[in-house]
Amino acid sequence: MRTDSQPTPRALFRIFATAEMVTWALLIIALILRGTGVTNIVPIAGGIHGFVFLSYCVVTVFTWVNQKWKAPVGIAGLLLSVIPFATVPFELYLDRRGLLTGGWRLAPGPGSETPNGFIEKVQAWVLAKPVLAAVLLLAFVTALFIVLLLAGPPIPKS
Repeated sequence: MRTDSQPTPRALFRIFATAEMVTWALLIIALILRGTGVTNIVPIAGGIHGFVFLSYCVVTVFTWVNQKWKAPVGIAGLLLSVIPFATVPFELYLDRRGLLTGGWRLAPGPGSETPNGFIEKVQAWVLAKPVLAAVLLLAFVTALFIVLLLAGPPIPKS
């Protein structure tokens, strides 16, 4: 069920797929600027992209559960996030095939489905308490982001 304060699965996925694409562009521009000696804003662009990447992955799993995608579809959504600009064509593919239609099937209210299993119970809780869930999710993604920053870049500096 959709309430006025909740975007649909389609809208939420589209927002994060687009944000992932935009931050890829920013990161590539930053790499070009560094490579040409103009400036080094790679740490900033990389940090923003990393945060959006993690957020996109969380939203992909959340949408995957809600839409009952088959495993290959959900895994493709996660894998395509590492290919620059691939998330928006993937979102368009899903939308054309009707894999993003409908509301939140586990949201509280009339017509709501009963959650089956741990993952659906977590999703039902998130939909019942969206503000608290968003704060906790933001804290989780931030903590994960900090851990990854402390671990260092994927390619060591030479």
